[in-house]
Amino acid sequence: MKAELAPRRASLEGEPDFYGVLRPLASTYAARRSVERIAVVGNQPLEASATRAEVIDSADLVFRVNGFRLDEPDEAPAVGTKADVVVFNRGVRPTPWFFSGYRERLYLLIEPGRMQWEWEVYPHFWPRDLGFVTVPNRDVIIPLGREIGLDPEHDGEWATTGTTMMWIAAHLFPNAALDVAGLSFVDDPEQTSWEHAYGDACPVGPEHRIANEGRLARRWIDSGRIRFHR
Repeated sequence: MKAELAPRRASLEGEPDFYGVLRPLASTYAARRSVERIAVVGNQPLEASATRAEVIDSADLVFRVNGFRLDEPDEAPAVGTKADVVVFNRGVRPTPWFFSGYRERLYLLIEPGRMQWEWEVYPHFWPRDLGFVTVPNRDVIIPLGREIGLDPEHDGEWATTGTTMMWIAAHLFPNAALDVAGLSFVDDPEQTSWEHAYGDACPVGPEHRIANEGRLARRWIDSGRIRFHR
């Protein structure tokens, strides 16, 4: 006889708010107690810019995503050298910077695919003592999906990790200024492949609708919620 699945809970009232729980932890990785400005950096290849790099590195908290890169001492500055919070998924292709200094960072694992087909398998190359916080789909992925016109829970379509990173940063510290760079869909929402600041290009996943994400980002730019640095 098959075991029946436990029924879904009808209410989440009384459960702790994800952002409220995470905020004190994330604050411990910030440059100062009061987080007033955050830098959110995607992996789009960017031209050298000492000004942009300084904007990023002088932020109280710097978010990076998946297979990010950092500036090296012998290179012209472009994207800065700080990485305080890393938002990633199980399919991450680690770069030389991804695990460097991992004990001094907060890693947030998103798992939208667990609502559809993804298994809970951790790659063998992850450090055995890599600590991370799992981001709950119900608190982040589903509300973000609805905001951009998707239904991650039923249709198997959800936001990219880059947009999820920006969403988490904006909701985690709603009063902080956000400086955003390296999200290519802002200017190219019709692209079908990603170019990366490090590593090979890859197709945009069929689960993403980056034109929807571009509209969200541009709306936030126009409203002044974020400052976008090209």
